[in-house]
Amino acid sequence: PLLFFSFKEGFKKLFNLYIIFFLICFQGFIGWYMVSSGLIDRIDVSHFRLSIHLLIAFLILSLILWNYLKLKNNDYTLRKIKNKINPILPFLFLVLIFIQIGVGAFVAGLDAGKIYNSWPLMDATYFPDDNFVENLFKLSAFSDPSLVQFIHRNLAYIIGFFYLCIFYKIYKNRMYDLYKSVNILGLFIFLQIILGIFTIIYGAQIYISSMHQLSSIFLVSSSIYFFYLNTN
Repeated sequence: PLLFFSFKEGFKKLFNLYIIFFLICFQGFIGWYMVSSGLIDRIDVSHFRLSIHLLIAFLILSLILWNYLKLKNNDYTLRKIKNKINPILPFLFLVLIFIQIGVGAFVAGLDAGKIYNSWPLMDATYFPDDNFVENLFKLSAFSDPSLVQFIHRNLAYIIGFFYLCIFYKIYKNRMYDLYKSVNILGLFIFLQIILGIFTIIYGAQIYISSMHQLSSIFLVSSSIYFFYLNTN
């Protein structure tokens, strides 16, 4: 279909779609690169390569959705919004979401969800008692299961707080056109946090973990939509 529309519409008009196409091809290479890390000296894949593979998948999803929204830009529901927040805020929020997804891949790759299966504390303490705070500032922290889980937990708190600030700003300034999008975004943040807590408490059981990963798709999609509304 892309080739057909390239002849019909011209390459220049579809350049952004070719970017998505090449990312999909690159994703296949990264998938092989990830799997190859678990074929020789280890029985599982590198959590760094797993994270790259996952982030590219979400980047592809985001670009597809962004292009869809651009095509729908003639729709009245997308054109009527006049009172918006500074687009830097939803962009930074989206960056935090992507960072959290990357760290989430570390959690999955290291089986970090199978330790410290309690919430809000990690066993009896806020910081894991098998580690030291100074280790957080070392690159090795991203290969330490307890520290990776700690980072993932606290990034969720930061994202939740950031959302509440955006939510407060929108409702305080009565940005009525953004109410629906920010409420949907809040719904998926709440769902993602709840599923994350259940994932930890139940020792990363496959069904709950899968729901946690699945809900992240809706969270990213609603974040992209919210960001788009404030930039167009």
